[in-house]
Amino acid sequence: MTAQTFQPIEPRPAPTQTGGPVAWIRTNLFGDWVTALMTIVIGGAILYLIPQLLSWAIFRAAWRPDFNACRVEGVGACWGVVAEKYRIILFGRYPFEEQWRPLVATLLMLGLLAASCTRAFWRPWLAILWVVVLTLFFTLMYGNVMGLSKVETDRWGGLPLTILLASLSMAMAFPIALVVALGRRSNLPAIRTFCTIYVELIRGVPLISVLFMASFMFPLFMPQGFTIDVLIRVLVGITLFAAAYMAEVIRGGLQAIPKGQIEAAATLGLSYWQTQRKIVLPQALAMVVPSIMNSFISTFKDTSLVTIVSLYELTGALSLALNSDSDWRPFKIEGYLFIAMIYFIFCFSMSRYSVWVEKQVNKGKQR
Repeated sequence: MTAQTFQPIEPRPAPTQTGGPVAWIRTNLFGDWVTALMTIVIGGAILYLIPQLLSWAIFRAAWRPDFNACRVEGVGACWGVVAEKYRIILFGRYPFEEQWRPLVATLLMLGLLAASCTRAFWRPWLAILWVVVLTLFFTLMYGNVMGLSKVETDRWGGLPLTILLASLSMAMAFPIALVVALGRRSNLPAIRTFCTIYVELIRGVPLISVLFMASFMFPLFMPQGFTIDVLIRVLVGITLFAAAYMAEVIRGGLQAIPKGQIEAAATLGLSYWQTQRKIVLPQALAMVVPSIMNSFISTFKDTSLVTIVSLYELTGALSLALNSDSDWRPFKIEGYLFIAMIYFIFCFSMSRYSVWVEKQVNKGKQR
């Protein structure tokens, strides 16, 4: 046999990069005549509206808290209503001279939420930190200790109330939803039926009905002379409502786990709870992170409905501030834009945090 000679294979030249902003614009904005037409129409509308919006919102706006300046012809947005009423909007009916207390309480709660979303604080003592901060929050808000005057919960409002209802309802709804989702997949008919009835009953009515029942109907079933604070009743109602929707999200993740993994865990001798904790739940929760965060965002915005039970959170506090002063009542659009900006900041922050969490839990699937 003759030895064969092998010629070395020359490396193939790397493809030249033909991309860039111009190529992207040509491909995505002017790829065909329909796309080009829509680009021109939408681009023209944006170029027409943005200068007018900037002129109304910034250049011709009135910033001083003087309603007479806002009534001058040619003036744009009247941000003076925010400068004049911001303390009522942010703190509701809380006593004016004591509003440093809800300010400090809100900063403590925001710091706690930021710490809870930071990996460095994911330690066992984080639960103790929650207890400490919540104790300080309620101590500052309610008072009646350490020389602080007593402020009933029906006078709480604005941003502190919104953050309190949203954060506590989310924190309590998640474990309830986890148990209900597992219960709906249980082999025990009694547990599965109970969880199914709970979910279907809660999802069959709007949140405003749940709040109405918790605030006005529930006390009728209590013994005479026994009352539960309206804030607690509303918090329980929002928590149960959010847990029902979140349970279905988690159940969808549980059903996506292949049955073979559960059978393999049983073959290894793992118990039911060991299988759920070590194999099923980590994968199921990782798959439904966007949907869970969507439920959190929805819960945060749904707190605006507590106005029906005379708890004035952000939107309710704005209505309270404007309805009590006829001079500023015509400028409610600017007030609602201010509220919308606050909601957007919180919701957008939660959305970006969801993206980060999703990347962290799905690192093994990324290429």
